[in-house]
Amino acid sequence: MKVALVHYWLVSWRGGEKVLEALCRRFPDADIFTHVLDPEVIKGTSLENRRIHTTFINRLPFAKRLYQNYLPLMPLALEDLDLRGYDLVISSESGPAKGVIVQPDAVHICYCHSPMRYLWDMYHDYTDTSWAPKRWIMSYLIHRLRAWDRLAAMGVDVFVSNSEWVAKRIEKYYRREATVVHPPVDIASFSQSNETGDFYLMVGQLTRYKRTDIGISAFNKLGKNLVIIGEGEEMAHLRKTAGSNITFLGKQPFKVLQEHYAKCRALIFPGVEDFGIVPIEAMASGRPVIAYRKGGAMESIVDGETGVFFEEQTSGSLIAAVERFESRIDHFNSDAICAHAKKFSTEAFLSNFEAILASTMRRKFAELDVCGVPAANPVDGLANDCNSTDSENRP
Repeated sequence: MKVALVHYWLVSWRGGEKVLEALCRRFPDADIFTHVLDPEVIKGTSLENRRIHTTFINRLPFAKRLYQNYLPLMPLALEDLDLRGYDLVISSESGPAKGVIVQPDAVHICYCHSPMRYLWDMYHDYTDTSWAPKRWIMSYLIHRLRAWDRLAAMGVDVFVSNSEWVAKRIEKYYRREATVVHPPVDIASFSQSNETGDFYLMVGQLTRYKRTDIGISAFNKLGKNLVIIGEGEEMAHLRKTAGSNITFLGKQPFKVLQEHYAKCRALIFPGVEDFGIVPIEAMASGRPVIAYRKGGAMESIVDGETGVFFEEQTSGSLIAAVERFESRIDHFNSDAICAHAKKFSTEAFLSNFEAILASTMRRKFAELDVCGVPAANPVDGLANDCNSTDSENRP
């Protein structure tokens, strides 16, 4: 098969890019299409020497930094991509990616990290923080982008979501069912430590929806040590509210992150994520997670075994969870936590995605046979190409 992988943009290296990297491992000859490419981001990764095609957005002024401002032009840019001759198109979406035009006999699978938040459930969060002229322009354009987004969803043959939480939103906004395949985590890159430090840990971008402010407020009252790794627009404000027991390390090399995962008492996770890679990385290091009971965390954390949930996004609720955790800290077994994290490995992702791919292609070729169109079936042997064929990982 001739395969195209369509990714929203390559300007940072986060969970979405790791999904793309795993798909490239499965399809080593696939062409990659994206709106904007920053070559520095993929330097040293497996994508560095791949064929990557960009849309005209990449040629616009300051695209690598201001790419989100070009959102209204992205539907046109996607539709301008020529995907004739591709048998399989896999779009990776949390920004616009699925709106490409494919041939009638091609298969289009969309791996949806999230329906675009700024168009749907977090629209008002974004407009609330925008200055008035921008807010007026956004309301005019986003109204039209929502209509395009729903129309683009009609061109997808199969939706795959990274969590049940996202699957419910796909059903709500697009009226489509989605099969859940949790995203890949490089479990082997993390390991346990023989010693545990006297600190709790938060990891991630310092933006409003991550709710780092709840963690800071709670630990100001608890007086316990909290280390925060990450940077973002909220950094200056959060520093002003934090007590002397809270340490901001900013962005750190991967080795430093590994060490802090392995030695923290527990990871604090107060935001609502579509899935959440950070809790998996902490658990792969043998450490429990104290998380808000909502979103993707409910699918990765086992309450009382690999972590503790709190019920409200308030400092009081988080404080109660920390105290409950400390009262039974000896109950948490690092080996058991690590074993649980392996369920979210790259091999598990590839195996589960392979099952969906094979099923989808068989259905597609059955439809072609019904229509009297002869075609060689490229599906045979698909499952043998993955590194893992563990039936336990299959949906």
